[in-house]
Amino acid sequence: MSLSKAQRQHRIAKLIESRAVTSQAQLVELLADSGVVATQATVSRDLEELGAVKVRVRGGDPTYAIPELPVEPRGHADHLRRVMGEWVVEVECSHNLVLLRTPPGSAHVVASALDRTGLDGMIGTVAGDDTLLVVAAETTTGRALAARLRELAGLDARSERTGS
Repeated sequence: MSLSKAQRQHRIAKLIESRAVTSQAQLVELLADSGVVATQATVSRDLEELGAVKVRVRGGDPTYAIPELPVEPRGHADHLRRVMGEWVVEVECSHNLVLLRTPPGSAHVVASALDRTGLDGMIGTVAGDDTLLVVAAETTTGRALAARLRELAGLDARSERTGS
């Protein structure tokens, strides 16, 4: 199966996350087992771009890991507040969904900032041109997440038009 570079790198990250991968050759085999053909040189470049590093695990061979940023690091939280304040003009919610409106061409900027920050209570985002959908986790509600996003954007709670 032929995957785009982003799809292949996503698959690699999931493999590394789910099992101990000790070599590039093993990773090439794991990809092949799932029908993805990739050379060792391609896998090597992908690992480098993903920021993968070898770490020693207790009682085992060094394995690949992809370091993740801690949830809501200070720099990302400050960046998120700036982006939200600058680009979000409206926040609405319904059940576990929150809809953010931005000026045309700006939704992807807000989505990226939200995704990189790893906001508690948020599963992910889907961005269009001027509208962004944020999905709330089962541990919260769209209303609660909308209130937090509204606060980050510096919008008055009275600007809420719908909600449940």
